[in-house]
Amino acid sequence: MMAGNYQLVQLASGENTLFSTAYGEKMHPGLGPSAEAELLYVRQLQIGERLRAERGEFVIWDVGLGGAANAIAALRATSHISGQLRLVSFDNTDEPLLFALSHASALGYLAGYEVPVSELLQNGVACFTNGAASVTWQFIRGEFPEFMKTGFADAKVAPPGPHAIFYDAFSPAKNPAMWTLPVFEDLFRRLGPARSCALTTYSRSTMIRATLLLAGFFVGVGHATGMKEETTIAANTLDLIAEPLGSRWLERAGRSDSAEPLRIGAYARFALSPTTRAALSRHAQFKNKQIVS
Repeated sequence: MMAGNYQLVQLASGENTLFSTAYGEKMHPGLGPSAEAELLYVRQLQIGERLRAERGEFVIWDVGLGGAANAIAALRATSHISGQLRLVSFDNTDEPLLFALSHASALGYLAGYEVPVSELLQNGVACFTNGAASVTWQFIRGEFPEFMKTGFADAKVAPPGPHAIFYDAFSPAKNPAMWTLPVFEDLFRRLGPARSCALTTYSRSTMIRATLLLAGFFVGVGHATGMKEETTIAANTLDLIAEPLGSRWLERAGRSDSAEPLRIGAYARFALSPTTRAALSRHAQFKNKQIVS
């Protein structure tokens, strides 16, 4: 089944997922939308535990709304928790979500959330009760790098700073503009120093990890998901990272032929420059010589 730039494809697990013909990539290609979203984003970032501990509103930035699998995984995982959850989803198009909603029965994960998804698409915001939780779900449509650069000058309402970030753009090779060092530097500057925030993404590439470190984040090894033995977690505090990258990773990065961060929206593979290597070695994360992973 195909409409516009998206079609349904079946994974080896038997689950259906979305395939983008424009980017030539599947969404959640490993375990499928439900399991991969829950493991990679919700469980890894300890969304339920952190929402329960938060006295005020807990804010998630969902970067790469797509078919909303990540957002809905967060809603399902927190429906039994009495708290206030704000989901802020970003995408430059609503096409994949419209497609997912029109194929909800085949995808499965949307079941029970068709009404708030429809409201989100129609109004750009949906406010509803999700079990024990109170939810505000906002959709900011446009180019995420531009929002980071301008401080949401082009958005109707600037969202509050996040406690957690789901970073789920198409790959650096297909969508390099979303993975540049300037984007992550701008994103890091939007994080309040008084609010601990963790980000996770499916990529385990040396290039992306180096980019996050140079942007100011602490970076660690993330959970395995399906086809990937590792993913990546980053945060503005080392306390949120169970397995931080250490001196051995830094040595391996120095030998890699694809580690230099992207600085413009064009994909390229280069070894670390001497300047970048020196900057990484000065990062606070590597001052603790006991961290050797």
